[in-house]
Amino acid sequence: MRKIMINQAAENTPSSDLNFLDIEHLAQVEFTSECREHPVESALLLTADQDAGWQAATSGEQTIRLVFDQPRTIERIYLIFDEPQQSRTQEFVLLWLMENDSTYREILRQQYHFSPPDTTREIENYEVRLDQLKVLELKIIPDISGSQACARLKQLRLA
Repeated sequence: MRKIMINQAAENTPSSDLNFLDIEHLAQVEFTSECREHPVESALLLTADQDAGWQAATSGEQTIRLVFDQPRTIERIYLIFDEPQQSRTQEFVLLWLMENDSTYREILRQQYHFSPPDTTREIENYEVRLDQLKVLELKIIPDISGSQACARLKQLRLA
C-alpha cells in the first residue's frame, strides 16, 4: 500500500525550485503606512531577515502596491501573515492591473482568524496565471470588527 501522511504546513510551503522575483530591482513599492522598526522592504526583499516583516504604523486598512517597471507574468503568490499578540479576524484582498488597462481585477479575498497563542500564523500559497501584470495590490483590513489593530505582513513572494 502506498501511503502519504498529509501535513498542512508542508502543503503551504512553496517548492524550493521556485525562482522568486527580485522585487527590489523590478518594481516600485507604494504603501499607506510603515512602522520604522518594520519597514515594507522587510517583507518583500529576498535577502531580508525572515523574522522581520512589515508592520503598519497606524491601525485600520492598509495597502501595499507593487508597480512593475515592465509587465510580468506571475504564476505564484506566497504570503505569510503573523499576529503573535491580538485575537482578531483579518481580511485581505489581492488585486491586479494589466498593462494598458485602467480597471483593477480581484484575484481573491480571504479572511483568517488569529487566536494567540495557538493560531498566530497564516500562510497562503496561490497558483495563478497573471499575464501582462503591471500592478499587484494587497489590501489588508487587520480586524474586520473595526478594533484598533495594525496590519502585519511577514513575507510576500512572487514567482
